[in-house]
Amino acid sequence: MKVRRVTTGHDAQGKAIFVSDEAVNGETLDHLPGAEYHKLWGADRPPAFPDDGVQPQYQGYFPPLGGYRFRMFTVAPQPTASQKPIDRPALLAEMEEKFPGLGAHMEPGNPGMHTTDSIDFEYIVSGEVWLELDDGAAVHLRAGDTVVQNGTRHAWRNRGTEPCRVVVFMLGVPRQPSGLAIARSSA
Repeated sequence: MKVRRVTTGHDAQGKAIFVSDEAVNGETLDHLPGAEYHKLWGADRPPAFPDDGVQPQYQGYFPPLGGYRFRMFTVAPQPTASQKPIDRPALLAEMEEKFPGLGAHMEPGNPGMHTTDSIDFEYIVSGEVWLELDDGAAVHLRAGDTVVQNGTRHAWRNRGTEPCRVVVFMLGVPRQPSGLAIARSSA
């Protein structure tokens, strides 16, 4: 699927201009049929204005401290018993090749579960998905729902029959020791 991305910026006099209007192709994983990832924008540093509207260079799937990512991803329905089992080592290797850092964040003993040093703002565009947290706690999300993910351990589970498209903006933040977060919330 292609996603249209219109980009604005500033000319040499600081006037707002359209810089680009293009289709962004999604990338897929051979070992995870139905999943698709669109890299819409990002940087490994905080943005600054005025800018020329040219996409900054960045490394890795997840943003470093102060960096950000704007993406869309598709969560495929979970495989049925009649489908071929997923080759986990091959999937993780393919993830690392196409989306550096994504596979390395995945927990080996709990497929799909991961934790990142980011605050993620997510919007469910279409379909439905279950957001699973620690101890199997889950919430069912549908098109139009939003999530603010505060660096929590989580996995996306599509128990439905249709693909689920999610738009996400991720901001790299410092992870504080959990004792500090707990102390603040109980104060």
